[in-house]
Amino acid sequence: MTKSKRPILTVLIILAVIALLLGSSIFFVLKMGGPSTDLAFLNKIGVIPIDGPIVESQPITSQLIKFRKDKKIKAIVLRINSPGGAVGPTQEIYREIRKTVAQKKVVASLGAVAASGGYYIASAADRVVANPGTITGSIGVIMEFLRLDEMMDKIGVKFEVLKSGEFKDIGSPHRPLTTRDREIIDSLIADIQGQFVAAVATGRGLPLEKVKEIADGRVFSGARAKELDLVDDLGNFEDAVDAAKALVGIKGDVTLVYPRKNRMEIWKSLIRNTTRSITRLFQNIQPRFEYRWGGMATSPTMR
Repeated sequence: MTKSKRPILTVLIILAVIALLLGSSIFFVLKMGGPSTDLAFLNKIGVIPIDGPIVESQPITSQLIKFRKDKKIKAIVLRINSPGGAVGPTQEIYREIRKTVAQKKVVASLGAVAASGGYYIASAADRVVANPGTITGSIGVIMEFLRLDEMMDKIGVKFEVLKSGEFKDIGSPHRPLTTRDREIIDSLIADIQGQFVAAVATGRGLPLEKVKEIADGRVFSGARAKELDLVDDLGNFEDAVDAAKALVGIKGDVTLVYPRKNRMEIWKSLIRNTTRSITRLFQNIQPRFEYRWGGMATSPTMR
């Protein structure tokens, strides 16, 4: 063989080896994973955990927007373990879920507790999956505040309040509510309650009157909630993922994508949670309206 033909032969051998390796790789992938459209790395479902009291919306709404814009994310599962919380943040999360539902399928997976505001946001999803024993429902509004006036009288401490209007200090811990105060607060609670009922009726596609009948703050088991059409299916988190797959026509395995947290975000989260706990201590002496279940922080245990 002449020297001029050796480089050509070398190139051909290299190309043949590359083709063989590529063909073997494709065969292996197809053999192990099925058709390429069913490969887990091509089918991604975003998972957003929503844990604890709802006191802010930004971490959740920003992740919803991120997953909504990501074309690789085919559907979203919300894993909810929350007794609810502040009205404003709850409504902001609900609204962002509704925006997302218009573009991608969203499934709510209810854990131990998804009550009041926790259910409020779940009702915005395309489908709601709960365990039979999940504590949910509690469609209602609660307002709590401390009364310190009698204690202050006993220790001889007096507070003077200068205000621009008669009702500027409604709910102050330093004086009892007047009859007119209660009327105003009751009216406000009814207004916020109506917003809750309307949101559930819209999200679940239920008649307004049907939701009103059960909107007295009571909680339900997941099984009972299904009977009342507040829940679509009974099942665990994996069942919720399967429901999301079915909604978008995915067969086979999927990759679950969780919000990514770098070290800086972890520190920010720690600081935020600490600040949140301190803030709630001070908020306990301030009147506030919440979509929150006023019962146990966790579901009943079986012993």
